[in-house]
Amino acid sequence: MAHYSCGKLSHLLRLTATSFNSVMWTGRHVQHNAQPNSCKHFVRLKSSGAVDRATLEQKQRQHMARGLPKQKPITGVKQVIVVASGKGGVGKSTTAVNLALGLTANDPSKSVGLLDADVYGPSIPKLMNLKGNPELTDNNLMRPLVNFGIPCMSMGFLVEDVAPIVWRGLMVMSAIEKLLRQVDWGLLDYLVIDMPPGTGDVQLSITQNIPIAGAVIVSTPQDIALLDARRGAEMFRKVNVPVLGLIQNMSVFQCPQCNHQTHIFGADGARELAQTLGVEVLGDIPLHLKIRETSDKGQPVVVSSPDSPEAEAYRKAASAVVRRLAEHSG
Repeated sequence: MAHYSCGKLSHLLRLTATSFNSVMWTGRHVQHNAQPNSCKHFVRLKSSGAVDRATLEQKQRQHMARGLPKQKPITGVKQVIVVASGKGGVGKSTTAVNLALGLTANDPSKSVGLLDADVYGPSIPKLMNLKGNPELTDNNLMRPLVNFGIPCMSMGFLVEDVAPIVWRGLMVMSAIEKLLRQVDWGLLDYLVIDMPPGTGDVQLSITQNIPIAGAVIVSTPQDIALLDARRGAEMFRKVNVPVLGLIQNMSVFQCPQCNHQTHIFGADGARELAQTLGVEVLGDIPLHLKIRETSDKGQPVVVSSPDSPEAEAYRKAASAVVRRLAEHSG
């Protein structure tokens, strides 16, 4: 027996009229001490079988989809790659920056942009050594700031360095919409989006508003990080975004004195998670002082030490991402 308010009854009957043979019984029940005109209807419906149930489910899905925003591509952008993590502190932003630079280093003919979607904690200005406010075009679009050949946009360009962003959800969603739609990216082969950690409003807003070619999940091999990384991967699957694979960050520490290797955060945890999820590990990035130092200076290792093993690790990961994109699009 289903309970419906008076206002919803006619809408329900319109939805189900074609899916059921008949309304077997309707009644009206008025509660004692109720307000005038307040009532509940009891409706018992008889299904004509599995075919009708499937039709009803399809109509319900269509009805729910009406409330979701329609995906609209970002003007001038061919493919969007999101770099995400289940939790903070795993090196996601550093990975996103060096991944974007790795894409360009591997194929200079490809144009790559970088969008910082972490509204509360923007890192791209520091990592890319960029400061200043974006200029506006004649169409009132923001021009990205450029360094190392990568056009970048971040909330960090619009607020002071130390200014906290104390916003409620609606303000954040409005900011994300502006970063997605009111930026003149020109023509890009790839737009790499550095997502905020977690699986909240920003992630859902981005995945529902723009078509995404694939998601890259960044995690350390540590068990607690892998738990959240799995949640992140499952979220993207729920919203029909292909998970291209995992990048295992801080996978091993090599002593600069004796070259002894230590797995500080555990060994091969991301590989085990990738097996569980049925995806591949796109790359192993070592825990190395050079990556931290170059990032803090705004000189990412891919451009400041291109011949180093650390830069090579990022370029290999970028190659794996391109290969996975081709597999999904083909």
